[in-house]
This record gives sequence, structure tokens and C-alpha cells, in this order.
Amino acid sequence: MKKVFSGVQPTGNIHLGNYLGAMRQFTELQDEYDTMYCIVDLHSITVEQDPAELKEHILDVAALYLAIGVDPKKATIFVQSNVPAHSELAWLLMCNSYTGELSRMTQYKEKSKGNESSIVGLFTYPVLMAADILLYDTDVVPVGEDQRQHLELTRDIARRFNTKYGETFTVPEARTLKTATRIMSLDDPGKKMSKSNESEYSRIALLDDEKKINKTIAKAQTDSEGHIRYDEKNKPAVSNLINIYATITCKTKEEVENLYKDSRYSDFKKDLATEIERLIKPIRERFSEVRGSKELVDILKEGDMKAKDRAEIMMKKVKDKIGLGY
Repeated sequence: MKKVFSGVQPTGNIHLGNYLGAMRQFTELQDEYDTMYCIVDLHSITVEQDPAELKEHILDVAALYLAIGVDPKKATIFVQSNVPAHSELAWLLMCNSYTGELSRMTQYKEKSKGNESSIVGLFTYPVLMAADILLYDTDVVPVGEDQRQHLELTRDIARRFNTKYGETFTVPEARTLKTATRIMSLDDPGKKMSKSNESEYSRIALLDDEKKINKTIAKAQTDSEGHIRYDEKNKPAVSNLINIYATITCKTKEEVENLYKDSRYSDFKKDLATEIERLIKPIRERFSEVRGSKELVDILKEGDMKAKDRAEIMMKKVKDKIGLGY
């Protein structure tokens, strides 16, 4: 079976954009591929974290993996920092990467904008991501559109290493959803939906209750035109809501337009909130069942061991190619 790797940062409540952009694919992929789903906690410390909260968020993400339908009998679920090979390979790949290509990364530019200096980990973040992927001979990476640039860098690093040292890494391919690849902020359609946005009404979290969902969608930005149609350039806010509705209901954007062509924004928003609640409710309920369970910890321990065993095979190969050890 071809191999899939993906990871989610434990930096707070996972939101609808994370789910629709990439995580929704996890359950279908586990039936078709050899899948590895990681809680990428090392990535999360590129910004300041409260240690106690970080530990809780790691378990939150693991529980959400199970809540969205990831089956530990089919997929390996593990914690990045419990597999030292991720950090070790990242260093070896940094020694085969260049400051020029890292400085061109859009996310680095956005997050370091306005700062005279930024954390080195933020700059080298894409190389750690490359290590995550390449460590497991990954064939396919389910990503949102915002991560495509990082995956292209991963492919470049893999090809460069293979050319320099001989065939070592599998060059991975991206897999994105056709109906929606990037979900934008509900209060500013010029920015992607993000956990770091200060406004709690900029996003829908996967654990939000029905009341919060209704309130957030009611507050979502639209425009003064009053007509529901998809036009990213002239109607970005309404287009974002159509995009979300289309993805959740598996309809095309044109079908959503036709369905609501004679409707008011308020009616469309009400129906959208209903569809979101229908999607999230079973996730919320399953999360509550597993979050405090021994089952969750046991699944992570088993996943950590499986990941370590596989990572050691790749690290031995890489070190031999480079000439490390004796």
C-alpha cells in the first residue's frame, strides 16, 4: 500500500478550516493507504506555549482524530516529540537546504512581518515538516492549499538529497479536496481561518456547541449586495460561506447558488449553521467519550512505538548515505 502522512498542531481547538481543508480526508485515506497521523507538537513551539496547556492540547488533537473517525487499527496515531528521529532528520535536511529557499516561504514572510528578528524555528519550520514527511517514505500528503508551498519545498529537498547521495527518499505528492481547499476567516475573508485569530467569531471550532455555531455564523461577514452568488474577487465573504456550504453538503458552488438565488443572507446563514451543526455534533459527542479515557493513552503509546520502529529504518539508511557513525 502507498503511504500517507499528515499532522496537526496542538495549538488550541481544531477548527472547521482544518477539517474541511485536510482532516476530512483522513478517514477515507485510511482505507486506501498505509496512514500515519501525527500530533506535531514540535511545530507548535515556534510560538510561545503554556506547558500545561500544550500537554492537554496534545491529547485534545489525539481525541479529535478518533472523533472524526480515524481508526487506530488502520492508521498509526502518534506524537511527534516522542519520536526523536523527526528532530534528527530535520537537522540533516537543514544541512542540505538553503536560506534563500526558506526565506521565500510565504508563511514565514507573513508571521515574521514587522519584526526585526524572529525565532529561528519559525524560519526552519518547513524543513522539520519535510523531515516529518520524508521519514516514513510518504507517497501522499493530504494538505490545504496554504501548505502546498511547503510540500513543494519538501519535494525539492528530497530530490536534492537523492541526487547528492543516491536514491533515499520517496518524493511525495500533494492531495487536496476538489470542492474546497482553503476556508477563509468568517470576519475577514482576506485571511485564512486560523486558531491564532484573536476574534472567537472568526472561526467555527470542531467542539463548538450549537448555540455558538449559530451566533458565529450570524455574525459572519457578508456584503451590501444582498445576492447569494459565488464571486471570489467581488464577493469574497459570501463566496467563502458558499464554499463552506458546498464542501459540507458535497454540492457544487453552482448548485448552492441556484438553491439560494432568491434567498436572503439571513436564511442562507441559518441553513449553513444547521449543516455545520449536523456535521460537528457526532464529532463533539465522540470526543467527549474518548478524551479522558485510558484507551486514548494506550493508542498513543502503541502509535509512538510503531512510528519509532519505522523511523529508525529510515535514519539508518540516511546516516549510511551521508557517512555518519562508524
